[in-house]
Amino acid sequence: MTEASMTEATMTEILCYDDSYLREFDATVIDSTAKGVILDRTAFYPGGGGQPTDSGTLASGDASYAVKRLSRQDGKLVHEIDGDLPPIGASVHGSLDWERRYLLMRTHTALHILCGVVWRDYGAQVTGGNMQPGSARMDFELENMSADFAERMEALINEEVRAARPIEINTLPREEAFAIPDLIRTKINLLPPAIKDVRTVDITGLDLQADGGTHVANTSEVGTIRVVGRESKGRINKRLRIRIDA
Repeated sequence: MTEASMTEATMTEILCYDDSYLREFDATVIDSTAKGVILDRTAFYPGGGGQPTDSGTLASGDASYAVKRLSRQDGKLVHEIDGDLPPIGASVHGSLDWERRYLLMRTHTALHILCGVVWRDYGAQVTGGNMQPGSARMDFELENMSADFAERMEALINEEVRAARPIEINTLPREEAFAIPDLIRTKINLLPPAIKDVRTVDITGLDLQADGGTHVANTSEVGTIRVVGRESKGRINKRLRIRIDA
């Protein structure tokens, strides 16, 4: 699922762009706001492209702080915390809510599988999408979407799960990335001109897209995908809803 923030300018090094499986990390508090703290590095996903931000905890000495979400303020990535904050300069140990994050990884990859199959078989662009842990929806530029279509999609996308396709993450210079045909699958290109490096997600043999989210390493990790709904959102805008079995 294409998203705008491929590699963003920020005070914080975002570790999950390189390693989606990193569950814990050490960092230093470099700034703070009324809502929370800014770290020099983080494994928390900052949100974007329909994928929610991560949650978890930060520990410093004997204190533990619940991170509810992340937000952006004046170009800073804020780890939002209720109550007292660790002071600037403090060392912290971050831990993700891994069960939630891993389910989001599986869900995001499921959307890419769906997008890849619809593009391969129908050439339909994505007009929108969103996800929560274990459930998601994606909109396509399609005139018709019957019950038979939804059933066929469920069968085809689960074939791709069982195919155990490896998933590779790469970062390319903008010009090199845009030389790849059909790298942007959204109806509108959401990639800002200021972004010079483009992160790509390649489901080997099925789908290659610009994307900044977190994904599993192999389609077999996704598990069974259920198509649980279909809707018409306009004459040439149709929606599929999916759920990931636990």
